[in-house]
Amino acid sequence: MKTALWFGKHNNNKVKCLLCPHYCLIDECKSGICRVRTNIEGELYSDVYGLVSALRADPVEKKPLYHFFPGRFILSIGSIGCNLRCRFCQNCEISQVSVQDAGHFEYYEPEAIVDMARLVKNNIGIAYTYNEPTVWYEYMVDIAQRSKQAGLKNVMVTNGFINPEPLGHLLEFMDAFSVDLKGFTESFYRINTSSHLEPVKNTLEQIHAAGKHLEVVNLVIPTLNDDETVFEEMVSWIAAQLGKETVLHLSAYFPRHRATEPPTPVSTLLRLNKIARRQLYFVYIGNAPDENNKTLCPSCHNSLILRVGYHVSIIGLDAEGRCKSCGFLLFENF
Repeated sequence: MKTALWFGKHNNNKVKCLLCPHYCLIDECKSGICRVRTNIEGELYSDVYGLVSALRADPVEKKPLYHFFPGRFILSIGSIGCNLRCRFCQNCEISQVSVQDAGHFEYYEPEAIVDMARLVKNNIGIAYTYNEPTVWYEYMVDIAQRSKQAGLKNVMVTNGFINPEPLGHLLEFMDAFSVDLKGFTESFYRINTSSHLEPVKNTLEQIHAAGKHLEVVNLVIPTLNDDETVFEEMVSWIAAQLGKETVLHLSAYFPRHRATEPPTPVSTLLRLNKIARRQLYFVYIGNAPDENNKTLCPSCHNSLILRVGYHVSIIGLDAEGRCKSCGFLLFENF
């Protein structure tokens, strides 16, 4: 265990966690909504510092990041816990549990994670992923600082439910973000995730304003967030606030955890893809077979990258990430 960052002390040995917008007021010997930040004698502690539930080298496209060093690998690390309670959680075995209820995990010092990352062939850095990394903030920061010093990249795969001040500190070390925008109504967030929409939008805007690489992921769930009018509102907001060049991933949902809605039809993904492409240059489909996952130059429409699953063929880019046909600079992180 490690003393947590971002909390305040209150009367009767209570503490208020300031890490995310839940602002949990935690009694002694109790934990916040994330299950992994605990009040012990009036101090807040991280229960998961150094505890790793998953560790492997993944294609960077799996995060998903399609415009951040395409074709390269990244060492991916996960722990335990989450500050959302999504009915449809796809990683519930590690995210919707406490340390006491979790399965297998191992302890690694931050230096050991960085050392492993340096040994992975064709690796660009470290991704904090699998469960919500916000809830193991202290461990992530300690790894990211050392990773940065070693010349590696840092990627956060997140639900975006974090307060501006902790995020601002993270922005010093993070190079790229894959952020879930799970829906675009407050009622969807409140009912299905036990959280709120506005803080996630604020996170996206803060990341964009900081100039960090950003890709947005929308898990499309039948009857819950597949309304075309609301979806078009979301796309319009992304285009206006984050930019038309923002990458949007539309992912197919499959029943998991407490969700019983049927899997997302490919036809729904294709229909929403078409709507999104009216306002955004780059829209991709995930978790489903689809022929639209190649990257085209927004200037001349030359084919730049072909993808079959996680196999990537870079065919239309020069060594600097420019379109070979028209010279348009597409990839600064190449």
